[in-house]
Amino acid sequence: MSKMKLTSFFGILLLLISSFFVSCKDEVLPKPTSQLRLEYPVATYAAFENECPFTFNMNENAVIKGEKDCGFTINYPKMKATIYLTYKPVNHNLEKLLKDAQKLTYEHVIKADDILEQPYINPNKKVYGMFYRVSGNAATNAQFYVTDSVKHFLTGSVYFYAKPNFDSILPAADYIRNDMQTLMETLKWK
Repeated sequence: MSKMKLTSFFGILLLLISSFFVSCKDEVLPKPTSQLRLEYPVATYAAFENECPFTFNMNENAVIKGEKDCGFTINYPKMKATIYLTYKPVNHNLEKLLKDAQKLTYEHVIKADDILEQPYINPNKKVYGMFYRVSGNAATNAQFYVTDSVKHFLTGSVYFYAKPNFDSILPAADYIRNDMQTLMETLKWK
């Protein structure tokens, strides 16, 4: 090959390569990650009552299942979450029951960013307790306990069947937390 043909070949090749880079004016950017928009039906509540020594209102969209000793699970299948209710009679063991309920909440301190305590006092119904809002990537984001200080003690906590990622479950967590507060505030001892 002659020197002139070789120079002309490299010239054309250089021109093609440079035109390729110059022609790409739009910078290619990856699409930003998006979050699924979750919307839930407006909560409607109905009274729940059985042979246990308490009644409460619960979301009609949830499914309740009785367990042993007046314990219950309230399932939210679309949200992959369950509220666990545990009933204990008070038999001169109120201090132990309170410590156990508080210990259960504060076991989440390792993963929680913050735990907000909201006392609940309703002297007309003799219902006294505490509602805990747990923020961060903890296994539960809400727990509560209520008692009449004499005969009854009930605890509740919500768990999601997903890896705890507070940002992704926030809409469902808020929805269920409102249901838990309604349950606690409408609770009546028999």
